[in-house]
Amino acid sequence: MTKIIMTLAATAAVAISIPSIAEARTQMRAVGSSTVYPFAKIVSERIGRANAKLGTPIIESTGTGAGMKLFCAGVGERFPDVENASRRMKASEAKLCVSNGVAQVTEIQIGLDGVTFATANGTSLSNVSQRDIYLAIAKTPFGRPNTAKTWRDVNSKLPALPIRVYGPPTTSGTRDAMGELIMTPPCEANPSMAAMKKADEPRFKAICTGVRSDGAYIEAGENDNLIVQKLEANPGTIGVFGFSYLEENATRLKGLSINGVAPTYQSISSFQYPGARPLYIYLKNAHVNAIPAMRAYAAEFTKESAFGPNGYLRSTAGMIAAPNDVRARSQNAARTLAPLDFKSLK
Repeated sequence: MTKIIMTLAATAAVAISIPSIAEARTQMRAVGSSTVYPFAKIVSERIGRANAKLGTPIIESTGTGAGMKLFCAGVGERFPDVENASRRMKASEAKLCVSNGVAQVTEIQIGLDGVTFATANGTSLSNVSQRDIYLAIAKTPFGRPNTAKTWRDVNSKLPALPIRVYGPPTTSGTRDAMGELIMTPPCEANPSMAAMKKADEPRFKAICTGVRSDGAYIEAGENDNLIVQKLEANPGTIGVFGFSYLEENATRLKGLSINGVAPTYQSISSFQYPGARPLYIYLKNAHVNAIPAMRAYAAEFTKESAFGPNGYLRSTAGMIAAPNDVRARSQNAARTLAPLDFKSLK
């Protein structure tokens, strides 16, 4: 009998934990990607204007990785309701979620973006290969210390500009995407590195995605607007951020072509551009009934008039629309809030 009473008490404690969110707050809180941030702010402001009772969701730019840690830290009013992400959730992050009681999460792809390398308009550098970038910013390219000082050191056809790249920190999804999409392919093309991937994947990843810490690569935090300012103030330097920031500053900056492909809406939407990547939002299902704005957030983000090719997220903030079939799946996920199968993650 004592055991039954204790079980009932524990069940009751779990049952009241979610309503307690509503008692403490009803305003939605989202954390995560600096790339998704401008889109999320526009959506949240529309929600606030359309329904005062829901309130305007709070959007924080923490970086995807840091946001995932906050999002997966638990269930309850202290923890975020939504994660905005510039890459897909990792299996390790799903494991953290589950270990902290975040058992069900809905994944919604909201659009596409490109990891862009940009510089001031007057800079002589205009086209680089993925290999050039890897040799310029990798800490130990192909396992050897990086001694390159200029872009000409990595490719004799490039100008003798000092290598100075302002980019995202390790908490950023853009940093993860840069490592995976831009740096890893030329690294893995090396036969010895391909063999290492099979024998020692952690070491392979460290060599292929680790960036310099000697001043050639400068972590600029999660404020992409600050990187834009740095590029203007320091001609010849390179910045790494999402395509929307390049498009927003097209009169001040130019995007570097990678492998001869310029970062444009068309090249990213067709995945011809090497840095093309999907963008996501993740909803914590346990919070949905207590935080009404979560459903509104998912619904507003996936309206065709918002994230479609002619949607307001495109016209006002440069969102690149996902293909038709992806948008249809996203709209269905926003309606049903079907949980993500964590086993599908890498």
